[in-house]
Amino acid sequence: MDVDRWSVRFDEVMARVAGRFFRVEPRSTAREFVSGLLSSVERKNCWWLAEQAGHHRPDAMQRLLRSARWDEDGVRDDIRDLAVEHLGDPGGVLVVDETGFLKKGMHSAGVQRQYSGTGGRIENCQVGVFLAYASRHGRALIDRRLYLPEHGWCDDPGRREAAGIPPEAVFATKPRLAADMLAAALDAGVPARWVTGDEVYGQDPRLRGELEDRGVGYVLAVACSTRVRINGGRTPVRADKAAAALPASAWHTHSAGDGAKGPRRYRWAWIALDGDGHRRQLLIRSNRTTGEMAFYRCFTPEPVPLPALVRVAGIRWSIEELFQAAKGCVGLDHYQVRNHRSWNRHITLTMLALAILAVAAAEQPDDPGSGRIRLTVNEIRRLVGALLLTPATTATLVLAWSDWRRQHQARARKAHYQARLST
Repeated sequence: MDVDRWSVRFDEVMARVAGRFFRVEPRSTAREFVSGLLSSVERKNCWWLAEQAGHHRPDAMQRLLRSARWDEDGVRDDIRDLAVEHLGDPGGVLVVDETGFLKKGMHSAGVQRQYSGTGGRIENCQVGVFLAYASRHGRALIDRRLYLPEHGWCDDPGRREAAGIPPEAVFATKPRLAADMLAAALDAGVPARWVTGDEVYGQDPRLRGELEDRGVGYVLAVACSTRVRINGGRTPVRADKAAAALPASAWHTHSAGDGAKGPRRYRWAWIALDGDGHRRQLLIRSNRTTGEMAFYRCFTPEPVPLPALVRVAGIRWSIEELFQAAKGCVGLDHYQVRNHRSWNRHITLTMLALAILAVAAAEQPDDPGSGRIRLTVNEIRRLVGALLLTPATTATLVLAWSDWRRQHQARARKAHYQARLST
């Protein structure tokens, strides 16, 4: 465990993105912001991060997210390059997925009642579509897009202006947002042999076609009702009907990767979807206990064995683990902003903090005889917060912040009461 090396790595990463900030003040504030995200502070919003940094007000942190001059998309590109430099592998996998950010009001950019995978139901939320990079060295989030619903947002100039949504941000489906991020990553030379994602993306033929044109393999989940042509047949059949017709000899047991409780072992089968079966397949996963099935459309530029597709299908879960780490460790969903740019900036800085942890985790040597697992992203964040990032605070500062919070809450209460009385 080289704690000093973690401090050096943090300085190197912040120096790497320093040129994206056009003035010294936002550059310094961004360093304090990311330090706060990596600290043990309870909430990772501007108020808490400002107090952690020793500021007397949250103004500098709020200005960093809303109006300071810096290039958040450039920082995002630096995160992608950092991930490739330390985690890159020719067999890498790009993973697309979305996550929800539950909200109470109606003024945050893109918020409305819509399905959230976070809650597993329709919620009042924002939805972000993300791209992750995963390899045998580790994993990191490398791109993000805020999903803007067509009705109620993209077609409402008043709401767009109030939320600071730029004119170039037009309506795009989640698969279109994913396709844009995949194209940017592949054009930038990210070493990825595969793409994987859930049904939202597997059901989109345009996305699949673009990946095939690039010669990039994919293992994308699809619904059981998906109709496929078996062995180039003329009559399409439902995926679940095709699976039910398979003989017992078609099923093989493989692990889709290690989980918290050991290898995730399932029964797997595959069916050729074209004449030679070397390029497009239907991959089927069956739970060995319940028999519940999942289905994947696959494309391989060259023939691969079944375990290779199983491995990619299992890697799809890595982005869920990244969301959990990002929300639990570095405050991906702790923001209190409404503006479109502010959302992108907060998310980008949390992705940067998560990438720093991912690089630190990848650099840990294996020690199989130690009787303990390798340091995880969560554990490194805990150690960094405890050993390197102590709060810059005094009793006077703590009392000043208590006074400021109560003043702000009094003003907010008065404004709410006046608004309620006026209606």
